[in-house]
Amino acid sequence: MKQMTPAAVERAMKLQDVMLRAMAKRITWYQAAEILGLSGRQMLRWQTRFKHEGYEGLFDRRRGVPSPKRVPLETVERVLRLYQEQYFDFNVRHFHEKLTAEHGITLSYTWVKAALQGAGLVKARKHRGKHRKRRPRRPLPGMLLHIDGSQHRWFCDDRWYDLLVIMDDATSEVYYAQLVSEESTATVMIGLRAVIEQQGVFCALYSDRASHFFLTPKAGEPVDHHRLTQVGRALRELGIQMIPAYSPQARGRSERGFSTWQGRLPPELRVRQIKTLAEANRFLREQYVPQFNQRFSKPASQRGTAFVPLRRKDLDLIFALQHERVVARDNTVSFANQVWQLERCKLRATLAGCRVTIHEHLDQTISITFGPHLVGRYNAAAGPLEFKTKTVEMVGKSGQKSSLTLPLIPTVTTTC
Repeated sequence: MKQMTPAAVERAMKLQDVMLRAMAKRITWYQAAEILGLSGRQMLRWQTRFKHEGYEGLFDRRRGVPSPKRVPLETVERVLRLYQEQYFDFNVRHFHEKLTAEHGITLSYTWVKAALQGAGLVKARKHRGKHRKRRPRRPLPGMLLHIDGSQHRWFCDDRWYDLLVIMDDATSEVYYAQLVSEESTATVMIGLRAVIEQQGVFCALYSDRASHFFLTPKAGEPVDHHRLTQVGRALRELGIQMIPAYSPQARGRSERGFSTWQGRLPPELRVRQIKTLAEANRFLREQYVPQFNQRFSKPASQRGTAFVPLRRKDLDLIFALQHERVVARDNTVSFANQVWQLERCKLRATLAGCRVTIHEHLDQTISITFGPHLVGRYNAAAGPLEFKTKTVEMVGKSGQKSSLTLPLIPTVTTTC
């Protein structure tokens, strides 16, 4: 018999004592298995070995025998060296994928994670606290979209930028991702307009309670659904419902998504030596987002889509900051510490005393409308711009037709 440790000898003696009591019928074999913490089948195997081999059969035969699944030392050193020298800012899942795809090292994710944590290269995450039930996904794309921003050092330096992401609840597909200097009303409107033009009108938007989404009278209280922000007004005109989240846990899908973004995007930008917003956003549109969707998007539980084709032609007026003013007696409008002169129009002799709407477009130009009619178009310095109009027929809910005079405004495009 090989030299055994005291713990192994003590365990074998305990097994023998309990099994002898069971063989003497002082206890049942079921009770013996319960005392030893074994299943019924394990107890039967130990009983057979004890009958045929005696006391020596009770020792664990795996002791002192190398595991056939152990990883060679050269492979372990190579994995740790690759992480320290080349992939030091990758998360474990991302690093494991690189090992398999680019270096041909086919180790399990669990082993790689344990090796990195054992070497002190990766910190173990804390376990989640309170048990929460996950909200089921919506069955169709377009029923619910998530919008959120994450502030991070995306370029691995001292610069902080916001990553604005719009994703589908049913499939986790990312429809829009853009790095911006700051999440604001304008950047949110640009993103929502891009999604609506590409995919169509969706049913509902899920967001946090930032001031450009909702007005909250007092901190901690529910939002005021009657006082709309510019984003809320634009979405209401399109028939899109806005749903506020009252805790970070309620936006768990977005929060977990940004954990993946923060772990993967900065290393990818560093490897490609991308340092500017324009280059980063071009990389997001052309390469990263399609690859991200291919890797992480999921099929919807039902066939079909809830997106509705866009029929309205006045997105330039909808996705603009709107302000109401009253025209002065000299047919001028005061706005933003400037005076905007209205020219003579064919609608009426004078617009003095009329209430008009000022539209601040996303391209920094200004339009002024009186009801459905465009009465002025200006640059940021209040200088008049030449514009053409077009008449669009719109059918209301009652079936009555009405005409809307729209300006031909160039589509706003952004590169950063």
